[in-house]
Amino acid sequence: MRIARTLSRAAGIALAGLALFIIQGCASKPEAQTPLVPVFQGQRVWNGVTTTAEGRVFVSYPQADNPGLQVAELDAQGQPFPFPDANWNVVLSSVAGPIGNGFVHVNALRIGPDGKLWIVDAGASGIAKPKVQGGARLFQFDPQTRALLRVYDLASVVKPFSYIDDVRFNGPYAYLTDAGEPGLVVLDLRSGAARRVLDRHPALTASRPLRADGHTVTDAKGQPIAIHADQLEVSPDGKWLYIQPASGPMARIATRWLDDPSASAMDVDGHVDQKWVNTPTTGGTAIDARGNIYVTDTDKHRILRISPEGKQTVVIEDNRLIWADALWIDSAGYLWIPASQQSLTPGFNDGKMDVRYPVWIYKLQINAQPSPLDHS
Repeated sequence: MRIARTLSRAAGIALAGLALFIIQGCASKPEAQTPLVPVFQGQRVWNGVTTTAEGRVFVSYPQADNPGLQVAELDAQGQPFPFPDANWNVVLSSVAGPIGNGFVHVNALRIGPDGKLWIVDAGASGIAKPKVQGGARLFQFDPQTRALLRVYDLASVVKPFSYIDDVRFNGPYAYLTDAGEPGLVVLDLRSGAARRVLDRHPALTASRPLRADGHTVTDAKGQPIAIHADQLEVSPDGKWLYIQPASGPMARIATRWLDDPSASAMDVDGHVDQKWVNTPTTGGTAIDARGNIYVTDTDKHRILRISPEGKQTVVIEDNRLIWADALWIDSAGYLWIPASQQSLTPGFNDGKMDVRYPVWIYKLQINAQPSPLDHS
């Protein structure tokens, strides 16, 4: 979703199987268009937005254009204020610990089912960069008091070039993707114990080019970009995890295989439905209470809806949706969309800075409620 690595060529896929996969993955024509509602504008690239039941808004900044705040609360006018404070937002780039209270590189945030603000620290500034010792963490904050409630240290499950990307919840468990060293972290929220599963599984490893704005995305050196295990969602009944590299396709696996610490790696790996839906390059996802998954299409500036049966429908297509990133569904039935323009930043754009400020957050009425597993 937000980080880069040189993409190696994947092995060819049998023609007949590929043809069937493409046919099954095609999206139907757009529904009647519902206009995007501009909500906030900013002078830096943001890649995530989340809201509380009371209507407070928090955003994350991936440092893709300029350094600065990593997590902020927006007031009614869209003015950002550092969360939890300015000191936490001083970038900690040293590889020597201890790092104390502060963010290394925030890559995701969301209000969890407990009403708390959860923040994912990738633990490294990007792919192929050394991890900061002790930097990969999951934070739980009280949004009311700004107090840090708990830190989940992921040091035991990260690898030298790990980049912890995003998180979703399923009762006592949290699942976190590793986009640098492809794999999934299963975290027991009660004990704090963490395990790696699906390590370097093909379903979590980027195998096709990343695309945006009608072309293949290349890094500052002109090389193709790969983002490994990235987007993930949990079905509202908690039985399925959906997961993909940023370039697709989307896979799924029954969560019982993930939650069982006695399951062998072979058992877990063997129960992945590797090509459940042929998704495009995706900036972000969300899931509603009926189990529909919303997927951004960075190549065609669209948002797709994937039914629990795997059928794709185009919800909206709008040229303002340049690298639409981490989506969020609020209780009023709106889909919040940070149009990050990340594909126009140097790391995704041949070294050129072409972001057209301001950068916008939009929302779109989808008449759907968020998954109860995902929100308070």
